[in-house]
Order: sequence, then structure tokens, then C-alpha cells
Amino acid sequence: MAAVGLALLGLAVIAPFLYMVSVSLMGESELLRWPPPFLPQAPTFGNYSAALAALPYSKVFFNTAILAGCVMVGQVLTSAAAGYAFARLRFPGRDGLFAVFLTTLLLPAILLVIPRFLLVNALGWVDTYAGLISTELVSVLGIVLMRQSFLTLPRDVEEAARLDGASEWTLFWHVMLPLARPAVITLALLAFMDQWRNFLWPLVVTRSADMAVAEVALAQFHATYTGNWPYQMAAAVLVTLPVWIVCLVGQRYLMQGLRVSGAGARL
Repeated sequence: MAAVGLALLGLAVIAPFLYMVSVSLMGESELLRWPPPFLPQAPTFGNYSAALAALPYSKVFFNTAILAGCVMVGQVLTSAAAGYAFARLRFPGRDGLFAVFLTTLLLPAILLVIPRFLLVNALGWVDTYAGLISTELVSVLGIVLMRQSFLTLPRDVEEAARLDGASEWTLFWHVMLPLARPAVITLALLAFMDQWRNFLWPLVVTRSADMAVAEVALAQFHATYTGNWPYQMAAAVLVTLPVWIVCLVGQRYLMQGLRVSGAGARL
């Protein structure tokens, strides 16, 4: 029964995505029937070519890849360094500072949009890659994830490296970070997928079509082709396809990293 329940739950989760792909292969007239069909009678890929012609996909793809890639690298580096400090280093106020970090997770992200914009605007970074990327480089959730991962690593390895004369930087970069690889990969995947789907901050901080990222361009596409659902679903499939590929490729590492971090949370 448990397997059947999980299968039904999984089907309920992926059904909207399957229907999105199905509608993207339909003709516009097919959706006028009642009840609307779940599968296209005569699949057509013309919607995709039309969506590619109307949506500046190469520019949008490039902007989103720059945003997601830079933020992914930045969050891995900052989260790993902070997580290592909170897990392995002893300094005054460490636990209190970490508690402050945790309380920031309770703040709705919308509250920080205006202060972030004012800061970026003062620096002259509106409608630039610097404005898009700079405020996303630190993730409190990523710091928590890496801290929990470093807590699971045995102290014996750390002590042996110190006896061999390893400096703190060498210990972090060449010993502890490679051992925390599942959590690092997990954080990288989560950061990449989160930024690829980022909508609110790019909408606020960008102005020109040349700086549009995937979700913003998709929203503008929907406004242009209101009512033409096959075109809209084809554009949505094209925009979300990289996320699907990354998720499928990194699924094994994602689950492994979450299990390791979960074990650290229980220690």
C-alpha cells in the first residue's frame, strides 16, 4: 500500500508538467473542445519554433546561465567557509551569531527587496550583471546545510591533519571540503535551480530586454500571447528544460547530500 500511495503522490506531482508538455504539442483549436484533451491528437512541434522565434531564447539563456552559474559558485564558497567556521572553529559568540543567522530565515524575502534595491541603485548597478548577482551570493540556508555536513565529519581526520602541520586554510580546502562533497554538490544544485527560477529580484533590478532572465522573459511572453496556451506552454518547456536536466543528472548527489546533512542535524 505504501508503494501505491507513493506512486499516486508522484503522479500527482508530475501530472502538471506532463500536461504542460502535452499542451505544447497541441494545436490551438484542440483546446476549444470540451472536455479539453489530455493528449494531442496530432503532435506538432510548430509551437516550439514559434516560441523560439518570439522569445529571445539565446540571450535569455545566456543571462540566466550567467546569473545561476555565478550565484552557484558564490554560494558554495561563502556557505562552505561560514559553515566550516560555525562547525569547526571556536570563537566568542559563535553560537549566538549562528542563532542570529537562523532568525533571518524567518524574515519574508519580500521585506528585503527594497533595501537591496536601494543599495544596488546607490552603487549604480541597476540593470547590470553586478546588480543581479551581488545580493544573491550569500545563502543562510546554504550555511546551515554546510555546517550540518561539517558536523558529521570525524574529528580524527581533522586532528591527524593538524598533527601533520596543516594550516587552517589547508585543513579546510584540502581535507574537510573534499570530504563534504555530497553537501557541496547538493548546495550547488539547489542554488542553480533556485536562481534559474528567480523572478522577483531580476524583475526589480533589470530594465532592458537585453538583461532579461528566463522567468522575466517568460512572463513577458505570456502577456504577449495571452490565450494562446500551446505557445505559452512551449515557451515554458523551453525555459524549464535546463532545470529538468540538472535535476535529473544531480538527483543522486542531491539525495545523498540531504541525507548527510540530516544526519548532522541529529548529532
